[in-house]
Amino acid sequence: MSLQRNSGKDKISDEKIRSVIAPSFYEVDEDLKKGLHTHYWLKGGRGSTKSSFISIELIRGIMSDKLANAVVLRKVADTLQGSVYEQLLWAITALGVEDEWHEAKSPLKLEYIPTGQRVIFKGADKPKKIKSTKFKVGYCKYIWYEETDEFTGIPEIRNINQSLMRGGDKFVVFYSLNPPKSQRNWTNREMLEDRPDKLIHHSTYLTVPKEWLGEQFVTEAEHLKKTKPDNYRHEYLGEVIGTGGEVFTNLTIREITKEEIRLFDRISRGLDWGYASDPLHYTVNHYDKTRRRLYIFFELHKVGMSNRRAAGLIKKENKNNKPVICDSAEPKSIAEIRSYGINAIGAKKGPDSVEYGIKWLQDLEEIVIDPVRCPETFKEFNNYELEPDGDDGFKARFPDKNNHSIDAVRYSRESDMKNIRVR
Repeated sequence: MSLQRNSGKDKISDEKIRSVIAPSFYEVDEDLKKGLHTHYWLKGGRGSTKSSFISIELIRGIMSDKLANAVVLRKVADTLQGSVYEQLLWAITALGVEDEWHEAKSPLKLEYIPTGQRVIFKGADKPKKIKSTKFKVGYCKYIWYEETDEFTGIPEIRNINQSLMRGGDKFVVFYSLNPPKSQRNWTNREMLEDRPDKLIHHSTYLTVPKEWLGEQFVTEAEHLKKTKPDNYRHEYLGEVIGTGGEVFTNLTIREITKEEIRLFDRISRGLDWGYASDPLHYTVNHYDKTRRRLYIFFELHKVGMSNRRAAGLIKKENKNNKPVICDSAEPKSIAEIRSYGINAIGAKKGPDSVEYGIKWLQDLEEIVIDPVRCPETFKEFNNYELEPDGDDGFKARFPDKNNHSIDAVRYSRESDMKNIRVR
């Protein structure tokens, strides 16, 4: 294939690009050339060549725009050289432009010799180094998050983007990942959120020329398909199949409006005490007994909050001093918060109260959580899963960690579970 050498203005031919990317990416390639989107979420299973495609587009993009530079990120810096760095070296070789690029390993970087444009590599475990990123020519036009699901969530991504997306008028951000099993993972949730500057693309090895992958790759995939079809769907087709360990499958995450809250008439409050490293959690929720729906619309959630401070905040929300059902394992805390004017009542609990309460919550038709009003409640309920037993199964008991909001909700609805009258 012919290659037009770059003199700052020339481009690698479209014919050359098409010869080194899988057909499933042709439409994304066209979209990039037209500049239709900013955020490109490329997901898929093993062997889908999504990382190869991104590396080709990134090298081509820099050689086509004399002001373009790139930052390539992994969550952990130590993983950069053996993954994305080698992947970009492959792209340079595949495009036949080795003599126009200089590679360096200390620190990791690639430099386009004719102009001094660069690809630099950063680990998100060293955030200060990301914020201090500078280029001697142009700006950071391209950002690539490899294995995006390894990052902690959109707030971390947004913070990095805000640091890097400066000084230019056009940006391209690539997110590459094999989707995690659980739909509740933040990346899977993010890919369901619609915004006009985002493109979502899914690819599998089935759309890649077999000679690129090799016979053994296909053999292994077909064997897994026959022996463990669910694993095949997740690993090779990139499908979100669920872990099987999700505790709450009845969650609805949406805004709870002021109009709805105004009509709530079965409101209860619960409090789980905090410790040195654990958060205090206070919940306010409404139970629609007829439809068996629980609406969670207010929370306090903070590590290191004193009982005095918590009491002050609770008074602001609970103006009529309605009962607050508290963890009875802390009688001194109950006595203290009562001394500050809170109508605190110890939860009655009893044998197997944790399991009973969680199963009651599981059995509801719907648990509606407002993620803006109650972000920590949303996070804990959404991520609460049984622990693996190490033998493709799950431990029988519910885990006692990252469940402060769940405990507080259990306490608050104790009377509904056990028909106990709360005074």
